[in-house]
Amino acid sequence: MRPKAVSTNTPDVSEQPDKRSYAVGGERLTAPKAAPGLYLVATPIGNLGDITLRALETLAGVDLIACEDTRITRRLTERYAITAQLKPYHEHNAAEMRPKILAQLAQGASIALVSDAGTPLISDPGFKLVREASSAGFSVVALPGPSSVLAALSVAALPTNRFFFEGFLPPKQAARRARLTELARLDATLVLFESGNRVQETLADLAAIMGARDAAICREMTKLHEEISRSTLAELAQSAATLETRGEFVLVIGPQPEGAQAMTTDEVDDLLRNRLSRDSVKDAVAHAVEVSGRPRREIYARALELAKGEHGKD
Repeated sequence: MRPKAVSTNTPDVSEQPDKRSYAVGGERLTAPKAAPGLYLVATPIGNLGDITLRALETLAGVDLIACEDTRITRRLTERYAITAQLKPYHEHNAAEMRPKILAQLAQGASIALVSDAGTPLISDPGFKLVREASSAGFSVVALPGPSSVLAALSVAALPTNRFFFEGFLPPKQAARRARLTELARLDATLVLFESGNRVQETLADLAAIMGARDAAICREMTKLHEEISRSTLAELAQSAATLETRGEFVLVIGPQPEGAQAMTTDEVDDLLRNRLSRDSVKDAVAHAVEVSGRPRREIYARALELAKGEHGKD
């Protein structure tokens, strides 16, 4: 249903809006009551003007908005004069809130799920709620919109035909380097999230492991102080000391150059040790063969040696 204007020439949006309405450009619009179900609504990653009209109509029309942080979502709802009820749903209260939301859905409620920024479930809570809601037969509707992953890919000037979204890397350097060694073998552009307090360390590790690749640092995307830096990983790491670390970062790393060599023996050993610490020899070998570019017979023999050596320490 298309929105219907309920005010005339010069609406006063400072007045208390109707329960199911929203304001755009100084005009108050009514929203139809959303049909029962769970709505996954993408919200702006910075600039509040990036919200879609469909998202506004839905947020105004639902019975409840489940959000990570009510304070952040309230900035959006106040900007567009939406008065739907806000309830927190985040990783710390999800186990408690999920049954309550499912019970409301069973009673015919319409509920929107939003993250603090971007598309729900992308490095944000919500997967279990969507899985249980769909398993119970409730309608689950996606409202596409802003995504820092796609925004960064679009401006990085790197190949986009194949990409791998990793999200946040492990905070400890040893685990981070082990994971980057695995990611280095993927024939795809990589997309990572990183916090300002770790971005310099992560760039140093990226340069050490994938230094020949082209990359882009995307900081504070769509916000007033947005910055995009493009160069090789080695150059970006070298200049990291002068990097403004306030804000949120998306790192985009291009695929390995053509003709890149297979993993070195030391890299394979590091990879196998990391996997053998938590997987069986069979699983560790299968993973190492996939990402190393080296023969299975060679990998298997080395895995047996490492496993025997670790066992011999006990």
